[in-house]
Amino acid sequence: MTTSAAVPTGPESAMTGDGSVTDRLVDANERYASEFTDPGMDAHPVLRVAVVACMDARLDLHAALGLELGDCHTIRNAGGVVTDDVIRSLTISQRALGTQSVVLIHHTNCGLESLTEEFRHELEMEVGQRPAWAVEAFRDVDQDVRQSMQRVRTSPFLPHTDDVRGFVFDVRSGLLREIDPAGERSPDAASA
Repeated sequence: MTTSAAVPTGPESAMTGDGSVTDRLVDANERYASEFTDPGMDAHPVLRVAVVACMDARLDLHAALGLELGDCHTIRNAGGVVTDDVIRSLTISQRALGTQSVVLIHHTNCGLESLTEEFRHELEMEVGQRPAWAVEAFRDVDQDVRQSMQRVRTSPFLPHTDDVRGFVFDVRSGLLREIDPAGERSPDAASA
């Protein structure tokens, strides 16, 4: 497995030589583009699935799910929670680009478990303007996955809500644990 974990993580890691991390990414893109071949595909996902997941850098979704380029739409945000913007993206994914299944992936050790809505108040005090968005912090990852599944299943904008499944990705083992939408904990979950 290739990761960037070997890259220095201190303040100096933001700089590489005379450039920034963004310069490093642009350089990497130039190398990528020099060998790039148009795969000849359009924007319709081959597997007709949209994956909604947390933005956490420890989740390599394509590797963890055995996905290839063009297989799915990937929608990521803090916590992987289903917000209005996620519903917007899923609606476009389904209505314009043919997806029919939705996979929701939260994970263990999520940063949103340590935040509260007080975060918004702190931002307001610092910058003088209250954010219009909710933090969507949670304490129980399983319950938050259930809430996200419910938001997808009840959206009037989504025509395909029969195949909506939610999971918690364990950042230590790499395994997915499926969440029962009815709230029944699996025997495996009791020991997690």
